Amino acid sequence: MALSPAEAFGIIFDLEFTAWEDSWPRDWIRPGEFRELVQIGAVKVDRAFAPLSEFQRMVRPRLNSVLSDYLQTLTGITNDDVRTHGVDFVDAYRDFAAFANGLPVFSFGRDDLIFADNIRLYGLKGLPVLPFRDLRPWLAAQGIDIARRGFHACDVAPAAGVPFEGRKHNGLADARSVAAGVAALMARGAPRPA
Repeated sequence: MALSPAEAFGIIFDLEFTAWEDSWPRDWIRPGEFRELVQIGAVKVDRAFAPLSEFQRMVRPRLNSVLSDYLQTLTGITNDDVRTHGVDFVDAYRDFAAFANGLPVFSFGRDDLIFADNIRLYGLKGLPVLPFRDLRPWLAAQGIDIARRGFHACDVAPAAGVPFEGRKHNGLADARSVAAGVAALMARGAPRPA
């Protein structure tokens, strides 16, 4: 039975963005390296963090329009995917904000900063600010070792005892992983993230 939108509690989202070999430890400091959005994946959840609906958008980077081999291998997102299915950042962001519809948005980490980086990078104004929450402190309080090297959103479900489904480092599959992990922890008595 489908739940009504009134029963929605929040949005779990994950982003994929341009990257190169070792750009993460370098913090994207090389000339021309920008964290431009490539994919938004999100799951609308109820109060038990069970999925209600999903959202996914491919985004065409404006400055680094050709994805690195590293990013394509990591995410499975190809240049053809972005050319064929990608939309401009502004359209993707507005679509995501409409999907969130004022609900709190949760992610594993500070993916909100990627949105902010893109808004600043492109010199945009007037886009809505979403009510963002980082789930890492909550997960750590539930005993999940988020500080372990190489721990990502795709690792949340397995760390909570739930199998990961899909391709790792895919925005939608990773958002599903976080939602499933939180739901599993809540089913075992963890408080609802606030």
